[in-house]
Amino acid sequence: MTTMTSSLSLKNGLSLWYPHSALLNRIPRSSTVAFANFPRSYVVASSAFANENRDFVIVGGGNAAGYAARSFVEHGMADGRLCIVGKEAVSPYERPALTKGYLFPLDKKPARLPGFHTCVGSGGERQTPVWYKEHGIEMLYEDPVTGLDIEKQTLTTSSGKLLKYGSLIIATGCTAVRFPEKIGGNLSGIHYIRDVADADSLIASLERARKVVVVGGGYIGMEVAAAAVGWKLDTTVIFPDNHLMPRLFTPSLAHAYEELYQQNGVKFLKGVRTKNFIAGSDGHVTAVKLENGSTIEADTVIVGIGAKPAVSPFEAVGLNTTVGGIQVDGQFRTSVPGVYAIGDVAAFPLKIYDRIARVEHVDHARRSAQHCVNSLLSAKTHLVFEYEGSARKVCWQFYGDNVGETIEIGNFDPKIATFWLDSGKLRGILLESGTPEEFQLLPKLARIQPLVDEAKLQSASSVEQALQMAQRS
Repeated sequence: MTTMTSSLSLKNGLSLWYPHSALLNRIPRSSTVAFANFPRSYVVASSAFANENRDFVIVGGGNAAGYAARSFVEHGMADGRLCIVGKEAVSPYERPALTKGYLFPLDKKPARLPGFHTCVGSGGERQTPVWYKEHGIEMLYEDPVTGLDIEKQTLTTSSGKLLKYGSLIIATGCTAVRFPEKIGGNLSGIHYIRDVADADSLIASLERARKVVVVGGGYIGMEVAAAAVGWKLDTTVIFPDNHLMPRLFTPSLAHAYEELYQQNGVKFLKGVRTKNFIAGSDGHVTAVKLENGSTIEADTVIVGIGAKPAVSPFEAVGLNTTVGGIQVDGQFRTSVPGVYAIGDVAAFPLKIYDRIARVEHVDHARRSAQHCVNSLLSAKTHLVFEYEGSARKVCWQFYGDNVGETIEIGNFDPKIATFWLDSGKLRGILLESGTPEEFQLLPKLARIQPLVDEAKLQSASSVEQALQMAQRS
């Protein structure tokens, strides 16, 4: 079985590596379908972005955004066309470093930006802010998106900017699951790590800390506890399960890891739950109270109890209520033409297991970004007359190769489709005003290139019937 790896380090150079299931590696990778010489149509925007129009907008500043930007550059489609909008003050970076090397004490050479900007995690080029400028990519820092208008194809940011997009990629990732404020979840000294600012705040606490409590026995808990060992701090890890990482580790494997941590001074409290956090007179955390009535002294608490997809304000594009996140197809397209979602926030079909999955892993962020951009640029959704008040919004997609004889079906009321047949093989399809399900069928037909009876296809009474014929073939 193919696996991904994550790592954490303990003092004296001891390094632990542990597997993370590579679900995405099991997704069949679709071939990139050529656009041939079919003309493309994009929203007009100058390299200086003098107006609100953008061909492509990526929302988010994590791994997925950085790797998507690289793919746009590789396709020659970034300069003067791509805008990245994020809430952080820095350009995209390899987020796993935040709970590993970034937390090392100063005498152990901690990781710092610009050292781990994307795409160094996969052996690629370090994409510093200068890199984005050199490639003509507009970066909007510390200006998160607060509103989406699907009909107008516009985004509103917290500063009031209005951005019109041709295609939108949602790469907002996840936010940390937090304890409620009413039990002290937001006290000073309690930390949740999702970005550089969070990690910087934790480092400031570790520099003054004496007693650290880590809540959670998963990846974040193990990594942060290992970092705390490097600071030579009294460290206790608490979690409700019987052993570390029960979804992945067997009891015997977990026991081996627990012994290793204990040899490095880490204490474990297993099978316990947090009731509330206790604050001192200055409002800073002083202890963690457990549901069993016991209390653990702490001046620094790190919480790693899970994450949830950051879907706001994109709920209207369609959510998955089972695994969470934004529902997409195998090309990472949402139900709204021209809108995509990648990385942690995307709920996608895992065909080998015949289920919908959402994967929170850096490798998935990288691969889904590349796959999405390849799909987007290989089969661009074209929109014209999309302005507000238009009696008809025209939307078409083309997949495949425009070679051979053409058969046109439909009369623009409301649909029309063109089929390219070469020696009986279906080589390409253009569909206008199709349903999301019909648009999702196009790349499948273009990949399979089925043999189609030309006479029967010409006799089809509707676009729907023609597509059914092609699908049955």
